[in-house]
Amino acid sequence: MTRLSVVLLLAVLASALYLVHVQYESRQLFTEMERARAESHRLEVESDRLEVEKRAQATPLRVEKLARDKLQMRNTTPAITLYLADPGPGAAK
Repeated sequence: MTRLSVVLLLAVLASALYLVHVQYESRQLFTEMERARAESHRLEVESDRLEVEKRAQATPLRVEKLARDKLQMRNTTPAITLYLADPGPGAAK
């Protein structure tokens, strides 16, 4: 009976150590999954913030102001419009 008791004791110890190891790995994987979920949420929030910022940067008033200030563009008027005549179908290109 003593050998059987020793074998059963070793089996129980091995099983207990394996259970502890599996629980440890499970906790590590859960922690990693929660970190990934938090990072995903952070990236979604950042993406939404950047979308809002992009829409704010593309307003017509802002585009017009940049066109006037940086590109020195101005509205067309008949005084500054140059009209070209069509040379006709027989003209050389």
